[in-house]
Formats: sequence, structure tokens, C-alpha cells
Amino acid sequence: MSRSGGILFGSIVLLLLAPALVRPALPAGARHIVVIGVDGMGAEGVARVRPPQLTRLMDRGSWTLKARAVIPTVSAPNWASMIMGAGPPQHGVTSNEWRAGSFDIAPVCQGTGGIFPTIFGLLRQQRPPAVIGIFHDWDGFGHLFERQAPDLIVDAASPRDAIARAGDFLVERRPTLTFVHLDDVDHAGHNHGWLSPQYDESIREADRLIGELLTRLEKQQMLGQTIVLVTADHGGKGTKHGGLTMSEIEIPWIMAGPGVPRGELVRPVNTYDTAATLAACWG
Repeated sequence: MSRSGGILFGSIVLLLLAPALVRPALPAGARHIVVIGVDGMGAEGVARVRPPQLTRLMDRGSWTLKARAVIPTVSAPNWASMIMGAGPPQHGVTSNEWRAGSFDIAPVCQGTGGIFPTIFGLLRQQRPPAVIGIFHDWDGFGHLFERQAPDLIVDAASPRDAIARAGDFLVERRPTLTFVHLDDVDHAGHNHGWLSPQYDESIREADRLIGELLTRLEKQQMLGQTIVLVTADHGGKGTKHGGLTMSEIEIPWIMAGPGVPRGELVRPVNTYDTAATLAACWG
């Protein structure tokens, strides 16, 4: 695969949105990037709950509660779009049953893992010394990236386990990129309904866990050197998602840290802009 082929789509998105996000080079003082994805955390729920940790990140960074997931509004296509910088027509991940080598739509290009390139594979390819860790609470996430790219992959037992082990990794390895996936908000939506009291409480708990991770970074004097990006794969309606409603497609996108401008993003943001923005951070 040529270098240009793997990042062409993300580069197009980046050219359109970079002025609203971050400068096209790693900002001075930034050494680490942490991405936290909260499964099922729709923008509507964040607006209702106003979780304190996310609110603090919004106050000191760039954010929108009108970012959009891709269709279908189910997990695998959206996690793939987030880390691949492209949509389902390009990467071919169209359902949670997708597996590498077994798909209906072939990816428009393939990277080292035989799948559409992700930000993990791209970082490993272009910055070989980079330290990369992935901590995912939903085992399906483990099918969506090049397994040889990260230094550490943890299929966590719970959101608390994912946060604790990601925190240990950050403190011990001082990594370039850490990705953390939390799953309980989605469970609350399916079991009790999106925007139910239980769903709102699950957002508060995810926010509390995010706060624990940020506190560990602060105690290690790493927070001032870390860009933190919090987002989600989709929202929901009733006890389901996958449909064509604003409650399902609108997600939060919150980024804070060295060099990240402050304020609400006014240009459209889509979940596949995440990978392009991370690529911009490393130039």
C-alpha cells in the first residue's frame, strides 16, 4: 500500500476541518494522546446529565455535541470509522459481525493487517518507536485494528478494569497513544432505555472513571502534556440503536490539551474526523 493511498481520505477530511480542530503539528508541550470512547453515549444524554469531568474538558478545549456517527448507527461500523478515518463504503465494516477476510464490501485499500488502515497501524508505520496501548471493554473492538500495531492490547473485564489498566500503562510506559473503550453506558441503554434514570447514572459513572484517569495523569504531572479526546460510537432511542434518528446519530466530540483551542466547534464534525485529527497532531 502506498503512503498516500492509506491516508488520502483522512487527509481530505483534515484539509476541510483542520482549522476548527488543531494545528497540523504536535503542539509544544504535548507528548501523549489519550482517546476515550464511551459506547452508546449519545450527545443528548451528555447534554442532559452535564457530567462534571466532561464539562471541565469542554471548558478548556474544543467540543461539539452535534458530531455525527455513520450509518448504520451500530458499534463496529462506527468504531471502525473513528479509528480508520473513513466511512463504511471505504473500509467495508458494515455490521458487528464483520471480520477481517470475511466481508461483503471490500476495503478500498489495505494496510499491514489486511484491513483498511487504522490510526494505530499508520502511527506504527510512520513512527516505529511510538508506544501504543488499546484497552477495550467490548471484545468486538478487538477485530477492528491491526493486532501487531499496539504494544499492548487488553480485552478488559469491565470499564473499571479498562481505566485502571490504562492508567497503569500510562504511568509506566508514558505512551504516545492510548485508546480506552468503555461499554456500560450502552448496556444501560439496552437494558433500561436511552435517557432512562439508569442510563443517566451510567454516564455519571463513566464520567467518574474518566476523572480517575485524569487524576492519575495529574498526579504524575502528565496531564499538562496530554491531549485527551472523549467521544462515542452512537446514541440510541428506546432500548435500541441502528436506526435513522438524531438521538442515535449525534455524539459528543470533546478534545482538550496543549495547543487545542477553546470553544464550541461550529463546523460539522463526523466520527471519521477523529483519526484525521490524531494524524494532524503528529504532523
